[in-house]
Amino acid sequence: MNLYQLLPETHIKAGLTRKTKFQVIEELLDLLVLGGEIQDRETTLSDVLNREAYLSTGLESGLAIPHAKTDGVDKLTIAFGTIPEGIEFDALDGKPANLIFLVLSPRDRSGPHIQALAAISRNLKEARIRQSLLNAASAEEITRIFRSDFKN
Repeated sequence: MNLYQLLPETHIKAGLTRKTKFQVIEELLDLLVLGGEIQDRETTLSDVLNREAYLSTGLESGLAIPHAKTDGVDKLTIAFGTIPEGIEFDALDGKPANLIFLVLSPRDRSGPHIQALAAISRNLKEARIRQSLLNAASAEEITRIFRSDFKN
């Protein structure tokens, strides 16, 4: 699975502007709405927030991957954004998150959803990649990092 193929520049934002976990989820979701990927924004948002209420998707090392299976999409869809100063995301390590992936997939398909979550986690273990993404000033620069540094 090539994550960069699922992340066109229109799904990427360097320097997210919202200040809370839930606002950032909405900001990423709105990138997908603008890109025509979301069939029902409110259902999709509700599904993501319900999943987040069940168990936070804040991981470690500044990474958060809010995700959900939803009727609001018809294929695996991903958005990504950076927050250099970080935000509270109830992360496992108690530190702020500054690299946020929103992963959405149809309810009836598990394989690609699990593969995407695993690929993101695997690639973001490298501090060099995390720092490169955090330092990137544009969606174009982030796309170049995904293409050159992310492994399948």
